[in-house]
Amino acid sequence: MTTTYWCETAWLNGTAEPGVALETTPEGRLGAVRTGLGTPPPGAVPLRGLTLPGLANAHSHAFHRALRGTVQIGSGTFWTWRDTMYQTAAQLTPDSYFALARAVYAEMALAGITCVGEFHYLHHAPGGERYADPNAMSHALVAAAAEAGIRITLLDTAYLAAGLGRRGRGEPPGHKQLRFSDGSAGAWADRVSAFRPEGWHVRVGAAVHSVRAVPAAELGTIAAWSEERGAPLHVHLSEQTAENDACAHVHGLTPTGLLAEHGVLGPRTTAVHATHLTDDDIRRIGTSGTGVCMCPTTERDLADGIGPAPALDHAGAALSLGSDSHAVIDLFEEARAMELDERLRSRTRGHWTADQLLRSATEHGHHALGWPEAGRLETGMLADFTTVALDSVRTAGPVRRLAGETAVFAASAADVRHTVVGGRHVVRDGAHQSIDSVPAALTDAIAALRSH
Repeated sequence: MTTTYWCETAWLNGTAEPGVALETTPEGRLGAVRTGLGTPPPGAVPLRGLTLPGLANAHSHAFHRALRGTVQIGSGTFWTWRDTMYQTAAQLTPDSYFALARAVYAEMALAGITCVGEFHYLHHAPGGERYADPNAMSHALVAAAAEAGIRITLLDTAYLAAGLGRRGRGEPPGHKQLRFSDGSAGAWADRVSAFRPEGWHVRVGAAVHSVRAVPAAELGTIAAWSEERGAPLHVHLSEQTAENDACAHVHGLTPTGLLAEHGVLGPRTTAVHATHLTDDDIRRIGTSGTGVCMCPTTERDLADGIGPAPALDHAGAALSLGSDSHAVIDLFEEARAMELDERLRSRTRGHWTADQLLRSATEHGHHALGWPEAGRLETGMLADFTTVALDSVRTAGPVRRLAGETAVFAASAADVRHTVVGGRHVVRDGAHQSIDSVPAALTDAIAALRSH
């Protein structure tokens, strides 16, 4: 089936173009992009507002969505937040994780997100007991994304230790961490190699949870697995100064230096957070072609700090964006926060243009997740796009040529009117087309965990 969508305004090559027709193919790609059409062609589906390439959420922990609100009480640190996270993780089964992730991914679709990178380390049952299918939790996430109508890169995460240990061999996982661990990188590789999901919407990558959670001697196995398959490789990097201090004490290196020494950095790799870096770290990341995923709403929620995004950008690292712990799910807010947080730190405005920030939320994110054929509205690309209203109380007023600036600096996820994935309408006029009430689905899934 082919469908033609007529965009009142579309973001093409950094310009807000009026009257653009997007013709989709039966294979779910863009067969043609036609400009200068003042009115919809016969039979075309009109999309009123600004149509952008689909947004890519490059870093997600779906089950963290259940923490929203509960971890905002009082004070605390990243480490006390982590204790609450462990309590939630302990409640999840393949069935309950499917229900929660389905609702979370539907919330993402409503926010204009067409592809998610799921940084997945919740592999086994509580206590570390294996499910009959060792990849049952992975299958639950892939099925959830299919029902929500979005693409997923399942970043299967190695999480083997509770800390670096005195000699860098790793402290044994604590009881709450046993369900994350496969025991060794070799066992991790065997399990993930047996995971072969089918579907138009799924790809599989790898992740190193962090240098805290993967001993140095195991890093090469994970990097080799990614290299052999040409798969994306992600890693939490220098989110906390405590991680840097411990790594320097044990290895005499920064976490970035340790990853470089073991072949983890490179063009397929994305470092997540990269908050506390030295100048040499920044140089290593940039010259190796490693990308960086910034998660500003989580980083500020956990008081992690503001990462050196401009320096990383100037060094050559492609910047992508993620909602991470899902304090909010709003890629416009992530893009805006990257710029505005840097303004607060530097007391200087204008580090990135609206076009550059939109590319971080679209093209760069898709590339980080192993979908290079997505993220641009061009012939031959995947027919994944989203439309933002330009007549809401947040976006009304600016002239159309400033639609991109309006989307980045004023719009929110609530302004998304349409989301199309593979040429198929997933969200139409602000309503999800296959899940009747996403708020109810979220409420029910989270309440089920609490009752358990």
